[in-house]
Amino acid sequence: MTAFENLPNVLSAEQLAQTLGISRAGAYQLLHSEGFPTLRIGKRMLVPRDKLAEWIEKNTGVSHAAGE
Repeated sequence: MTAFENLPNVLSAEQLAQTLGISRAGAYQLLHSEGFPTLRIGKRMLVPRDKLAEWIEKNTGVSHAAGE
């Protein structure tokens, strides 16, 4: 997993996949999942870094705050 503070503010599906260590198909499944913080701009699906960290914490109880 990549250090969250080094990620761009908004991640593409490919960046999401790399960050989470999953396939691109897995990233797209997440992006289409109910409750996942997907930002849709036209046909593009993106995820804001801070919302991703909140989603991970909410769903796992693991904090990804800077410095951890």
